[in-house]
Amino acid sequence: MPSSQVQTHTISESRYPWDKLSILLFSIAIILLFWGIGWRAPWPADEPRFAEVAREMVATGQWFFPMRGGELYPDKPPVFFWSIAFFYWMTGNLKISFLLPNAFCGLLTLVLVWDLARRLWDIKTARTALFLLLLAPQFLIQAKNAQIDAMVACWITVSCYCLIRHFFLSPNWRLYHLAWAMMGLGVITKGVGFLPILMFIPMAVYFFPQRHALPKAFSKRAWFGPLVMLAVIAAWLIPLLILTGVNDDPQFQAYRDNILFRQTAERYANSLGHLQPWHYFISSVIPVFWFPLPFMVIAFWKPLRDSWKRYPVVWVLLSWVVLVVVFFSISPGKRGVYVLPALPMLALALSPAVDLLDNKRWLHWLIMTVLTLIGVVLFFGGIAGIAGLEKAVRELEEQTLQAGVMLCITGGIWLATLWYRRTHNAYLTMGGLLAITWLIFASWGYHLLDPNRTPKAIMAEIAHSVGHDSELGLVNFKEQHILFSSQTVTHFSYLAPIAEQERRAWAWLHEAPDRYVLIPDSAKVSCFVMSKGKDMGLAHRRHWMLFEPSSAEPECTPPQSMRKFVTQRPYPW
Repeated sequence: MPSSQVQTHTISESRYPWDKLSILLFSIAIILLFWGIGWRAPWPADEPRFAEVAREMVATGQWFFPMRGGELYPDKPPVFFWSIAFFYWMTGNLKISFLLPNAFCGLLTLVLVWDLARRLWDIKTARTALFLLLLAPQFLIQAKNAQIDAMVACWITVSCYCLIRHFFLSPNWRLYHLAWAMMGLGVITKGVGFLPILMFIPMAVYFFPQRHALPKAFSKRAWFGPLVMLAVIAAWLIPLLILTGVNDDPQFQAYRDNILFRQTAERYANSLGHLQPWHYFISSVIPVFWFPLPFMVIAFWKPLRDSWKRYPVVWVLLSWVVLVVVFFSISPGKRGVYVLPALPMLALALSPAVDLLDNKRWLHWLIMTVLTLIGVVLFFGGIAGIAGLEKAVRELEEQTLQAGVMLCITGGIWLATLWYRRTHNAYLTMGGLLAITWLIFASWGYHLLDPNRTPKAIMAEIAHSVGHDSELGLVNFKEQHILFSSQTVTHFSYLAPIAEQERRAWAWLHEAPDRYVLIPDSAKVSCFVMSKGKDMGLAHRRHWMLFEPSSAEPECTPPQSMRKFVTQRPYPW
């Protein structure tokens, strides 16, 4: 714990103009964040679902309740979907709009980390914080995907930024209340937006012995902060309760109960998916996806210890990072992206201690060894792909050759660069290689992977085979089948058991002519003869079979209900 005698909360809020190196770093960041947008479609697991929800918001005008295929989507609040829908409404291009929100959130996160380091210390430290955040792989991975975590991490960063400025620079009540407002926005984005509250624990430990030192920052006005957060949440929650309360459709009550209880406290305390041991983040996620920042903590331990004694804000930030990791480690359900909100504050906390020109010998060779292993895997993985095609293996497609060439070239660049710069600064070498790799992957790689990560070819083949005016029923499907269909699509409740979906599909198939049903070959069906289905191709590791009335069983157990959802020719591309 820092000494109570250190009065570093009186740090002056100095201002510096933009310098050339900061402009260069931000220019590189902008290129990396926005490079590749519009060059690929949404990819599983979450992106097609979120893009379809946003598309339906714009198509139907129903923005309050997220829906996929006309059925309520009860797993997430609507804020992230609103952002995609807004850009889709503005641009009319879903291929561009679904990646824009996180790109802007990533840029805002970088700006806030840079600006806070500049205000707390100096412009050199700000550049270090910016570079460290760009260096950690998880940041760009999430900023270039359409998952909710990058957005909620941005709102949490805004909140932390405001709290730090209020308590460790000059008191600013607008920023203080904005911090709580952003927590509320984070909660209605993905539940865990309240995490900045944990920062009050280390701040209380530090400020309590000297509570007389900051009377302005800790006045009675501080109690209005939680009310601001609750007001933001209530702006969404009260209409939700009213609209679901007056609606007779039970799916709206189920949506309310799921979003308020099952997806929050129940999911945290008794998660049924993504079960991992308590040390999962410490042993498997942070060393890999935050590399090399955790090892910098060890390499620069002495200056880091000196910096938190001199600047208690560093101790507060590091304590908060630990508390966030502990918070997520307690829950049995864990995914690597959960700890992303802590990464920007870790980069900020390390920035006054890390000297990017100080090539710590063991850390230098650790980074160079890890990068060399990655380069070897890329190069020889590409060679294996090319050699496989030369042996005329029938299963390999044209993309395999191109992918092999891409991997071989990328690996060659890595190995040549690492050899040339083997004694040079390892941090800059890693940053440069990651930047080059993202430029290659987000252009050439997107082009190669897009056909294999979407069902576009299968849905086009179905429309060509049976006609665009026919109707298509879906059983045991994924949202991407709706997203890429140029036909009117009917599904039988994503939430219904597969057997019930099949029975409803069988009855629907016989109600009108020119109807077909699409089912994966892995499904255990009793109302359709799998051998009579027409194989439409492979997508998402499964073959998809198309059935017409003649390929169905003559009889089928009647369904419990005929609940179905119809989407009129959704194809947005």
